[in-house]
Amino acid sequence: MRAPLFRLASLSLVVLSTACVTERVVVREAPRPYSPPPTHVPPEPPPSSVISVYLEPPIGQPEAIGCPWAPPPMLVEAPPPPPFEGAIWTGGYWVWHDTWVWAHGRWAAPPRQDYRWHPPYYEHRDGMVVFITGHWGAPGVVFVPPPPGIHIHVEIGGPGVIAGPKPWGPPGVFVPPPPGSRAGIIIPAPVGTAPSVVTGAPPVVNVGMRITNSVNFGNTTTVINNRTVIVNNVTIVAPAGVTSSGQAVNASVPAQAHLAAAQPPVVHVPAPVPTTLRPVPAFVHGQPHVDLPPPQPLRPAAISQPHPAAPVPVAPKPLPAPTAVQRGPERPSPDHSGPPPERPRETPRAAEKPGPAEPRSPAPGPGAAPAKSPVPVDKAKQPPAKSQEPAKPKDEKEPRKSHERERD
Repeated sequence: MRAPLFRLASLSLVVLSTACVTERVVVREAPRPYSPPPTHVPPEPPPSSVISVYLEPPIGQPEAIGCPWAPPPMLVEAPPPPPFEGAIWTGGYWVWHDTWVWAHGRWAAPPRQDYRWHPPYYEHRDGMVVFITGHWGAPGVVFVPPPPGIHIHVEIGGPGVIAGPKPWGPPGVFVPPPPGSRAGIIIPAPVGTAPSVVTGAPPVVNVGMRITNSVNFGNTTTVINNRTVIVNNVTIVAPAGVTSSGQAVNASVPAQAHLAAAQPPVVHVPAPVPTTLRPVPAFVHGQPHVDLPPPQPLRPAAISQPHPAAPVPVAPKPLPAPTAVQRGPERPSPDHSGPPPERPRETPRAAEKPGPAEPRSPAPGPGAAPAKSPVPVDKAKQPPAKSQEPAKPKDEKEPRKSHERERD
């Protein structure tokens, strides 16, 4: 009985040992190749066409709208001079109308006395854009941003609209990027910042540009119609590698919408003029769709940025023009390449001095007639002979007087 039990125990040990070996082989499988985490997908390029309209701003702060994607980069507008005193520039900026539509800028008068203009409001919240269009506010009424936690309905694009990229940047209040930037990038800014402050900023290709308020820094004071006007400025900051040129930015620009829009742009993407003068009402959730004009193509034109050039050699100043005396044949203009030419008038002047050793008139002789021919006409007309001839008679009269006295 003991032998069969011993055999059974040995067989069980063998089975257990083989099972353990099988488990170890399963654990030692070949390692899987390393796969890096997914990188950020770059945003889509800027749109090639846009719908441009004149907007009829509402009176009073409207309700917030939830937009599913970020507004495109800013466009360029050159504000004309104000048509009348007290006119306010109300554009241009992006508004939501089943897609992002460009509200063309224009000068307008407040609908009521002492009403103020509130620029549009953009906020990156929970992957969407909280938008409040530009509107007129009553005097003393302060703009109130939508509080956190409030329910905001997210709109959808209209029929046939291609959705754009999601907002790319930190959460909070922002403005659209400068003209020519990559679509989807947002620029953090304080509440109440006009979108046109980035018109003259360089385009960005990455997140990192921001706008800060300039409190008593960089503000300018101007006098308009005998009135002192303080122009408030904002500061645009961006590190190197964020802009398309690869250069850091630290610039101060005016905060007023019309002054900021007049800044020279780095990339000129002109906003198309609306095809109709009829203003479009502001978008309201739940109201019927508004017919919009067809989109118009965009024609961006890059402006080359100035680079520090080498010092230009200064050309020598031209010599002064010769005077009337210097233009005569007797005084030629000086030649700097060689010695000064001889002056022909100096030698005759030295010879014209009276002296007893050099009589001017030759003695009469048989060859007097042919000797007069080589004498130039100009010398014969000169008056020095008159000054020399009376000098001799004076010398001759004095001895005559002395002889006459001796005779007496």
